[in-house]
Amino acid sequence: MGSGSARAAAALLLLLMLARGGESVSFWLPPPSAGVGGVGFLGGANRYLTRDERWMNQTLDHFNPTDHRQFKQRYYEFLDYYRAPNGPIFLKICGEASCNGIGNDYLAVMAKKFGAAIVSPEHRYYGKSSPFDSLTTENLRFLSSKQALFDLAVFRQYYQETLNAKYNRSGADSSWFVFGGSYAGALSAWFRLKFPHLTCGSLASSGVVLAVYNFTDFDKQIGDSAGPECKEALQEVTRLVDGQLQCGRNSVKQLFGAPKLENDGDFLYLLADAAAIAFQYGNPDALCSPLIEAKKNGTDLVETFASYVKDYYIGKFGASVASYDQQYLKNTTPAVAESSYRLWWYQVCSEVAFFQVAPKNDSVRSPKIDTRYHLDLCRNVFGEGVYPDVFMTNLYYGGTRIAGSKIVFANGSQDPWRHASKQKSSEELPSYLIECKNCGHCSDLSGCPQAPSNIEGDSSKCSSPEALNKVRKQIVDHIDLWLSECQEQGHDKEPSLGSRWSIASI
Repeated sequence: MGSGSARAAAALLLLLMLARGGESVSFWLPPPSAGVGGVGFLGGANRYLTRDERWMNQTLDHFNPTDHRQFKQRYYEFLDYYRAPNGPIFLKICGEASCNGIGNDYLAVMAKKFGAAIVSPEHRYYGKSSPFDSLTTENLRFLSSKQALFDLAVFRQYYQETLNAKYNRSGADSSWFVFGGSYAGALSAWFRLKFPHLTCGSLASSGVVLAVYNFTDFDKQIGDSAGPECKEALQEVTRLVDGQLQCGRNSVKQLFGAPKLENDGDFLYLLADAAAIAFQYGNPDALCSPLIEAKKNGTDLVETFASYVKDYYIGKFGASVASYDQQYLKNTTPAVAESSYRLWWYQVCSEVAFFQVAPKNDSVRSPKIDTRYHLDLCRNVFGEGVYPDVFMTNLYYGGTRIAGSKIVFANGSQDPWRHASKQKSSEELPSYLIECKNCGHCSDLSGCPQAPSNIEGDSSKCSSPEALNKVRKQIVDHIDLWLSECQEQGHDKEPSLGSRWSIASI
């Protein structure tokens, strides 16, 4: 999917979000405490196009025709730009965090260009769309990407009928295009793969379509994105903290404001996530500048890094120290705003893994964060029998060999998650890498930095705005072409405003 750890998403928050990403900044890291789009420095006017909640009845188990249970699924719609009744429908997938509205990112710009409606359903179990009050392991068995894809298909049909009734159109079928970022980006690609008749195409923004058991490339990318000086400083911090813990000096946890993390692995995961978030979400200087300066001046590196963790990652970004505590993750009745942590870890432990383990050589994170740490966490939090069958996940979806069509992939050059995305381009599956110093997770939709998301995905703060704008134009061209092809195939039979969908220039 919430920093870039496999922490239960979100908000965003990975998500968001993986890790945990309304407007997601949550991919596979702990969601911000305020929920999706509600991270401490993300609030303010115009962050959302709408926050008006709507509801539909959703099937609990799509694979058991004798199970007729349903749950209430929350969704949002935004029709201000909709060229009714012929305009396309943009389906924005909410991922691994509470979905609190439709964010005002670059998708809004594209919707205005194409005269599109935007609809956004909340992912099952997350936010207010939970089938159960208690999140026991038994009750979580219906939480999977496969069930979520069928939710999207059912929602697509439901909303089409709602729209037809609204505009008194019988049997009309609009041209739909699907969007998603992070884990939701993978869902976007997989939806086009599994339901090609229900969408004209998909955008997989930082879409992690490859499930990975030992995701060492994540840590390697952190080192590459940091550069030699910052990487060396981070590695020295890791060695120093590891040494203090080995000597029984748990006072170092107090220094980071995390004395309650009794498990050393949980504490070290917090530190690894805190470092990764700077590169994942386009704020490298917030981390590297003080560390490089401290190393040059002989200032205590551990104290310098601790200040960054407390002031930026916990204070400004809104990460929750408690979410790294395995005892906390075992809580089966968390508040809605905090449920994403346990939920995303369940998806990690049962389906996609993305175990962010330390590489054998030249690692930035502690070597104590290994495969055993992750497996022990899965067993401790969810009990025996929960295990990520990565082979079957990739067999089902294809991994980076996904055999779909009309899916565009976009990744930021500094994002460690791009190594789980499809980076090799082809005619049917174009893939673009946005190269700049602060181009990270979902930069094509969020702008720079990626957290907080910029109004309309403003590109002006990117170290290379032209790099982002070039990829955005390519994305728009693909959407324009694929919507036109849908129209030629009989979608929206009523006269349109031209041979192409776009009616304005960006």
